[in-house]
Amino acid sequence: MSRGEICLLRTEPVPEEGEDVAATISATETLSEEEREELRRELAKVEEEIQTLSQVLAAKEKHLAEIKRKLGINSLQELKQNIAKGWQDVTATSAYKKTSETLSQAGQKASAAFSSVGSVITKKLEDVKNSPTFKSFEEKVENLKSKVGGTKPAGGDFGEVLNSAANASATTTEPLPEQTQESL
Repeated sequence: MSRGEICLLRTEPVPEEGEDVAATISATETLSEEEREELRRELAKVEEEIQTLSQVLAAKEKHLAEIKRKLGINSLQELKQNIAKGWQDVTATSAYKKTSETLSQAGQKASAAFSSVGSVITKKLEDVKNSPTFKSFEEKVENLKSKVGGTKPAGGDFGEVLNSAANASATTTEPLPEQTQESL
C-alpha cells in the first residue's frame, strides 16, 4: 500500500462527519505536512464523489417516476403490490404454515366441542320435556288454556299456550281491540 492510499480495513474508529480528523489520531502518531495535504485532497475527492452520486441518484429517481407515470403506476397501486408481495412472502414462511395448521386444528377441535355441547344441551332439554314435572306443568297450562281460551282444540306448542294464556288474562283486566284467535 502506498502512502497516498487509505486503508479501508482500519481497526481505529472512523471519524464522524464534522469531527476533526487530526483530533482522533493518537498523540504518538503525527502527520507530516505532505500527509496532511494528501488527506485534504482525498477528503475533497470523496466529498465530490458523494455530491456526484447524490445528483445521479436524484436523476435516476426522477427517471423512475417518469417511467411509472407512463405505465400508469401510482402510489396506491405500488402500495397494493407491496402489500400483496409482503403477504405472499409471509404465507410462504414455515412459521406461518405451522401457525395456520395449528389454528386450523384448533378450530376443528373447537367445532367438535361445540357440537358435542349442543348435543348434550339438546338431550338435557328433551329429558326435561319428558320429565313428569314438566308434563304435569304442561297439563296445568293446557287446563288453564281450555278454561280461559274457550273451546279451541287442545294441542299446539308451549309458546302458543303461553301467548293465549297471557292474552286471556289481559282481556280480563283491560279490553283490547277486537282480535281473532287465529291472528295470535
